[in-house]
Amino acid sequence: MHRSAGAVMAWNVFRFCTALRGLGSIMILLVLSIVGVTYYAVVLCNYGPALLAGGASTLAALAVLLLFHFLLVMLLWSYFSVVFTDPGSVPPNWNLDFDEERGETTPLSSSDFSSQMNSQQSMALSDTGNPRARYCRKCNQMKPPRCHHCSVCGRCVLKMDHHCVWVVNCVGALNYKHFLLFLFYTFLETTLVTLSLLPHFIAFFSDIDIPGSPAALATTFLTFVLNLAFSLSVMGFMIMHVSLVFANTTTIEAYEKKTTPRWMYDLGRKRNFAQ
Repeated sequence: MHRSAGAVMAWNVFRFCTALRGLGSIMILLVLSIVGVTYYAVVLCNYGPALLAGGASTLAALAVLLLFHFLLVMLLWSYFSVVFTDPGSVPPNWNLDFDEERGETTPLSSSDFSSQMNSQQSMALSDTGNPRARYCRKCNQMKPPRCHHCSVCGRCVLKMDHHCVWVVNCVGALNYKHFLLFLFYTFLETTLVTLSLLPHFIAFFSDIDIPGSPAALATTFLTFVLNLAFSLSVMGFMIMHVSLVFANTTTIEAYEKKTTPRWMYDLGRKRNFAQ
């Protein structure tokens, strides 16, 4: 006996992520902890004391600290922008009866809504290239094209890209810009930390006497390894998302190999960077 289509759809790859709802502030605290360890290693253990050395060492330490703090502020700003920005929700009683020039939608009446539910909860408008309207059985409402239901957030998200555990939020139409900026500043910050701590890391494997307590040396070593790993992984992740922007698609759409029709909240390839 073959499974029905509904049974197949029930096995959503994101269903196991519902347990991630309980992480919440834990992931935010984890991110802040990594930032705190990095700050301690770079500022308090190494380049802060180097400001008192005098000469070229002072100028180099000052340049590293200024750039480090600037990137750190931008990283935290973009991070919390992703965390607290609504990725985009479907308006109540949304339907496909809209004015494209004015960008307005006409709410469904109760009778219209019932008829939509009874017509297989989905419809194809025509063969003229118009988008398909779909019905979300979990939210009990119609959903626009490029909209997906997030099992972790428990709601439909406009132009959903993915649910990011690190930001404890979905990445969608309204916070995708902040997410790209978060990747960009994270890559710059982790690369700066990796390069600035590289001489100290090399000194671990030489016969040079390294000043500092064992705790400070261990923290510096751990910070270098963490930031090197994050720099390489974020670089690959950032390259992937930039390519998705140029292709005018999302992670989910690329995974499902679907075409991406233009829509009201679709900014296009160039405006995705400008907004």
